[in-house]
Amino acid sequence: MPPIPGSGLAKGLAVTLRTMTKKTVTEQYPDAQPELPPRTRGVIGLFEENCTVCMLCARECPDWCIYIDSHKETVPAATPGGRDRSRNVLDRFAIDFSLCMYCGICIEVCPFDALFWSPEFEYSETDIRDLTHERDKLREWMWTVPAPPALDPGAEEPKELAAARKTADKLAAQQETARQEPVQATERHADDQARAAERPTRATGDSKQQTDQPRTDQPRTDHPRTDHSRPDQNQPNPSPKPDRPEQEGRE
Repeated sequence: MPPIPGSGLAKGLAVTLRTMTKKTVTEQYPDAQPELPPRTRGVIGLFEENCTVCMLCARECPDWCIYIDSHKETVPAATPGGRDRSRNVLDRFAIDFSLCMYCGICIEVCPFDALFWSPEFEYSETDIRDLTHERDKLREWMWTVPAPPALDPGAEEPKELAAARKTADKLAAQQETARQEPVQATERHADDQARAAERPTRATGDSKQQTDQPRTDQPRTDHPRTDHSRPDQNQPNPSPKPDRPEQEGRE
């Protein structure tokens, strides 16, 4: 069926009429900041403490806009007789945003969560060389990174938060114990002094009570003491045994 002449014009006029009846929405930028979605890709922030200089972000970057320099340091053994270890120390971490295409591959491949997206986008420069942000500038962008939203209100607490909270509770308990030890030591010292002050009075009372009561541990004298282990002095001594006769024929 051939199209009706003028149908395209009629559709265009209908769209124009619908738009004219709606209220216009104009964002007064830069006087009013736009409301950006939470996952806006504005600029990349660096959390330097998590970076281990594994070079994965620089190798996976399709534009080769990440520059990393590092050196190795020897860490002495923690225990005597152990082996010294070496670790990488970050010297330079820079991103050239004039080459970056905001693909987010570097953030996805980082195994230690050292790179994050920030919604900030107002960092245009008049000189293209100023678009290369060094690690100090990348660290400042971390203050603008929003907190990640919770996946599920009823989900379990992440292991990282649980471990951090357990460590904080342990440190708080140690500080509380250290704070209570001087008080307990003072109380124990006061108790010891009180016991030492009470000991002489209690000993005197006990000795007085012992002198007032008759002693029962002495032997009774109404019955004569008989001792079978020694012979009586009035009885005569028993005669000694005669010597055995010598055997005949013994010289």
